[in-house]
Amino acid sequence: MEVNTNTYREQTLFNISWPLFIELTLHMGMGIIATLMLSHYADDAAAGVGVANQLLNIFILVFNVTSIGATVLISQNLGAGRFQKARQLSHSVCGLNFWFGIAVGIVVFCFGEHLLRLFDIHGKVLEYGLIFTRICGISLFFESLSQALSAVLRSHGYVKEAMAVTVMMDLISVGGNIIATTDIFGLPVTGVTGVSWAILAARAFAVMALLYFVYNRLSLKLGFNDILTTKKDDIKGLLSIGIPSAGENLSYQLSQLVITSIVVSIGAASLATRVYILNMNMVCYLFTLAIAQGTQLLVARYIGGRKFDQALRRGLRTLKIAMAASTLTSLVIALVGSPLLETFTKNPEIIAVGLPVLWAIVFVEPGRAMNIVLMSSLKSAGDVRFPVIIGIISMWGVAVTLSYFLGVYLNLGLLGVWMAQGTDEWLRGIFALKRWLAKPWESKMTVEKTTSI
Repeated sequence: MEVNTNTYREQTLFNISWPLFIELTLHMGMGIIATLMLSHYADDAAAGVGVANQLLNIFILVFNVTSIGATVLISQNLGAGRFQKARQLSHSVCGLNFWFGIAVGIVVFCFGEHLLRLFDIHGKVLEYGLIFTRICGISLFFESLSQALSAVLRSHGYVKEAMAVTVMMDLISVGGNIIATTDIFGLPVTGVTGVSWAILAARAFAVMALLYFVYNRLSLKLGFNDILTTKKDDIKGLLSIGIPSAGENLSYQLSQLVITSIVVSIGAASLATRVYILNMNMVCYLFTLAIAQGTQLLVARYIGGRKFDQALRRGLRTLKIAMAASTLTSLVIALVGSPLLETFTKNPEIIAVGLPVLWAIVFVEPGRAMNIVLMSSLKSAGDVRFPVIIGIISMWGVAVTLSYFLGVYLNLGLLGVWMAQGTDEWLRGIFALKRWLAKPWESKMTVEKTTSI
């Protein structure tokens, strides 16, 4: 089989974003369906898995360090015409994530209980959370490789292939969830244990499928030698982009852990409500995430090819679309809030806590859209330090501080927590807009354009 390895797919934002939207929808849908099924199994199970997921997401950020760096550097090198360098980086990111996956999996499996106890959860909630953490901790090895392989495919424009893998992965996971939480076909109900093993099986399948597509579409072979011989310059480049980029996400996840602890102090009903609303809230920024990721790939290529004006216009056009879509979606969810909450629980206390929060989301989401689109575009342009500096200051100085002040001190409960997070999102979004209009990429070029192939 002959494959032209010195090229990539030229695409519009729509061509890139619609497969990403479907992929993100299905990927998030897997978490929502698992939470929904577990909520009918037991509210404690849903709460325990919700807290465990927050913990696991922090460790997944380790893999984001290299996958984010790979997406930016591979795309910039493709835009600059440095095709061999792009292929070399593809090998390097897979090698790095192999070792990261092993290390993180061991840490989570061995120390998961100690980490969960930091959330001050007890009883059945802790028991369910620990089961989920240990089993899914093993699957983090596959998640690590999956993120690296997906970054390689997407950077070269093969977003449909990544989407197809997600479809199959979610079918495996949902099928396992149904078997685990219902007595279908007379099989025993295994609850959280069964749901966890289903996720592990789905992630293992994803790695096998992505390896096939990487070889079939890019003619890129990945052997054990690639794991042992990753070039130092590639490691330095990937980490120089990835660490600051992932640093913002890490700060966000850590701040969310603290906010979760604040919510725990408010009450059990507020904790369960937060888990359910976080799943519903994903729908509001799903479209934004998809077009932000598509814009990130295009901006990186424009910057690599020194098409600066195109990069500027692309970011601003995406911003307008994302803010309008987020506002409309959050408004619809708020209008039908009661029936939506009742799909997760019939507990009147949880529903009463959740309804005002759904209206607060209408205020939060346009700011979040501004933040997501422009911060990711800045990273793809090589301006990686600004998002993490602003992020740390605002997340901890505004989101965490105001969450306690409004939620606990002023006794506004979960509504106060959401208002605090909305203030944080808007503040970061406004700073990102000012930075984008200042065209920082002119002094942040990561690669030099070349015509050599």
